[in-house]
Amino acid sequence: MKKSGAELLVYALEQIGVQYTFGIPGVHNTEIYDQLNSNEQIEPILVTHEVGASFMGLGVSCTSPSVGTVVIVPAAGVTHAMSGIGEAFLDGIPLLVISGGTRRDSGRSYQLHQLDHKTLVQAITKKYYLIEDHSQIIPVVYKAYQDAIQGEPGPVFIEVPVEIQLFRGSVKDMPTYKPLKQLKTVDEKQIHEAVEHLTKAKNPGIYVGWGAVDATEYIIKIAESLSAPVCTTLQGKSAFPASHPLHTGFGFGPNAVPASQKAFKHMDLMLAVGVRFSEIGTGSYGAKVPENLIHIDINSDVFNKNYPAILSIEGDASEVMKLIAEGLSQRNSFKEPDKKLIEHIKKAKEDYSKAWKKGLKKDIVSPGYFFESLQKYTDNDTYIVVDDGLHTYLAAELMPVEKGRHFISPTDFNCMGFCVPAAIGTKLSNRDKKVVGIVGDGAFMMTGMELITAVTHRLDIIYFVFHDGELGQIAQLQEIPLNRKTATVIGDLNLKGIAEAVGAHFVSIDHDHELDEKMKKAFDLSSTNLPVLVDVKIDYEKKTFMTKGVVKANLSRFSLSEKIRFISRAIKRHVVG
Repeated sequence: MKKSGAELLVYALEQIGVQYTFGIPGVHNTEIYDQLNSNEQIEPILVTHEVGASFMGLGVSCTSPSVGTVVIVPAAGVTHAMSGIGEAFLDGIPLLVISGGTRRDSGRSYQLHQLDHKTLVQAITKKYYLIEDHSQIIPVVYKAYQDAIQGEPGPVFIEVPVEIQLFRGSVKDMPTYKPLKQLKTVDEKQIHEAVEHLTKAKNPGIYVGWGAVDATEYIIKIAESLSAPVCTTLQGKSAFPASHPLHTGFGFGPNAVPASQKAFKHMDLMLAVGVRFSEIGTGSYGAKVPENLIHIDINSDVFNKNYPAILSIEGDASEVMKLIAEGLSQRNSFKEPDKKLIEHIKKAKEDYSKAWKKGLKKDIVSPGYFFESLQKYTDNDTYIVVDDGLHTYLAAELMPVEKGRHFISPTDFNCMGFCVPAAIGTKLSNRDKKVVGIVGDGAFMMTGMELITAVTHRLDIIYFVFHDGELGQIAQLQEIPLNRKTATVIGDLNLKGIAEAVGAHFVSIDHDHELDEKMKKAFDLSSTNLPVLVDVKIDYEKKTFMTKGVVKANLSRFSLSEKIRFISRAIKRHVVG
């Protein structure tokens, strides 16, 4: 039979369960978009900028069984999308990137958008494929999908030249997609060894990341068996329910909240699952890991990079944790609940919450009261999407999350501009659930015009813009040691004007006394199936433990002479000005 490349491509995407594609049509992918237009399963979503397309794709991949899929033009479309591709690569999120390609049958050079995409993307993708024949399309899409979701997930890039899309070619058949099973099995001897170490530990602690986000059921069983506290990475915040009495919060070192610092202070063994011990997760490597470290991850490359382990187990977190939980059960290794530990965690959480609520303010919004109010209008099924900035760590420390994959953030790539489009991808995949975006004004300005995409598709997302007129996180890191802010002060941003321009609802929260009233108004307005842009005049004066911990960790590594120089400079600038 003969089929055009565009027909074959869309058929293959349909087979792997793609529901949405994100991108902008151009001369190098028009045939693909024309084919998508007549497809009943897949809806092509037009974006305002390809970086928004890749972030929307991440929103889909993080919060649904479907894989986020980007359909873009070559060259400019690819370079625009690379921030989201890089985020997917460093954060371990599956993403399928399909780019048109310049014609190879014309014999011409210096074509529009002609670029060596393989060289361009190979450092931030798991695999690059160039389609050279119609017969390759369906098997390559199936293989690319498997590449994207298996092992440590990540982005895969497929380039489809224009002549392949346009013209028909011969194919023997159009096979359906059949998932390939991962053949790698977990080493039973290592499971037995892990159980031995865990049962002998007096004060074990559990540290979980995004790689463990689907293993919550077994993490709970193990934590309760060992009466062990559980903390999370930023990206893995949703991997363990905040209401569980053994949950301590984000981090475990100087960058962590007090509940974590206290619970992990005397830890003699750490079970780390689906984590890389990255800079953000460890507060610039200020966290101390015990010698007895059991490290579990699907990617063996992460082992012994920053902290050596006595036992490294390569495997899927759900499978490994299930086997460990069964091993502990067979050994009857069940400790009585440590009531003292649980009470310490509970009290530390309560005290920390109170520390952020020292009295309602009449001229600004306090983070503690903001998140307290937000919890009244959200539920366990609400998806929280954040960006990169000071608001990220406020949400990490002050907003409890109960369900896996219900908190998503840019992490190791740490790219600003993530929230607005990622929330759109999240909402498209979860139409019946509430989706809340929390974003700083600086990050909002990068991709905020994607708000019109949410309006066009009538998505009732509520975006809270923490508006302080600065790039808050960097401004704080400048101000603490330097007492000055360089290129971190933003111009006067009129958020109401932006909302009116795109047709979104607008609410302004100016101080603590109107929080509940305006919060209710925002959620009521969202019932009209339109996004709501909420201008929050946020108070960033109080520092998060993440900010303080990072400054402390970095300063501790300075040589004595440099430490004296930096501290002297800071004192001089703060005293003299």
